[in-house]
Amino acid sequence: MKREVIVVTAAYGHQQVQALGGQHALLPIIAAAGADGVEIRRELLDETELTQLTQLGQAIARHQLTAFYSVPEALFMADGTLNPHLERRFQEAEQLRAQLLKFSLGHYQRGFDSHALRQLQANHQVHLVVENDQTDCGKLSALESFFHDCGETRLPNGMTFDMGNWRWVGDDALAAADMLARYVSYIHIKVAVPHDDSWRAVAPDEADSCWRELLQKLPTDVPRGIEFPLQGDDLIAITRHYVNLLREE
Repeated sequence: MKREVIVVTAAYGHQQVQALGGQHALLPIIAAAGADGVEIRRELLDETELTQLTQLGQAIARHQLTAFYSVPEALFMADGTLNPHLERRFQEAEQLRAQLLKFSLGHYQRGFDSHALRQLQANHQVHLVVENDQTDCGKLSALESFFHDCGETRLPNGMTFDMGNWRWVGDDALAAADMLARYVSYIHIKVAVPHDDSWRAVAPDEADSCWRELLQKLPTDVPRGIEFPLQGDDLIAITRHYVNLLREE
């Protein structure tokens, strides 16, 4: 089975993305490296680019890449209500022809009335997923409560399991994998290592082999996203190296 590998545009760094001319300029690099898809990051789109999502989606399709769309927002607001921009974000994802729309969980409150979220999902073909982020809302206890309440009904359509973010919230990634693996529909690959009084993301082959043990606990048939730094003089070669590495593991 050929594993699907997605390249997250943020892996190239904000400054480099800007210097190259925006996320659309990364498409030839990602396609030439043999990746299956690209994760477009909303925070890297300027106001003009946000009006040109249809054209960006067409360009992604021309490069024969799958599109994923990441929004730097929470699904649930501080008062427990749904993100008021959710419908608009679905529309943006559809303009990109994205298969997946990713939010952080945010402030989910147990007992949430899921009718509005069910209706939104019924009206759109894009798969909605939530990710464990680097805030308290991304802790294992919060994600476990949410998926215990909603996961079996596929609300949303699964989880983006970020392998490194558990470090930032002080949780054990292996324990998280044991509890949440059945909900995982996308994996963000990165390893977190100590940096000053926090953590920083590095490529998996720059760290010990614990990431392989973690990966073995997660589904093998879901896309894997490169979300660690991709840097060097030959971006195609470095991207191809990690695309091949993640396909082999």
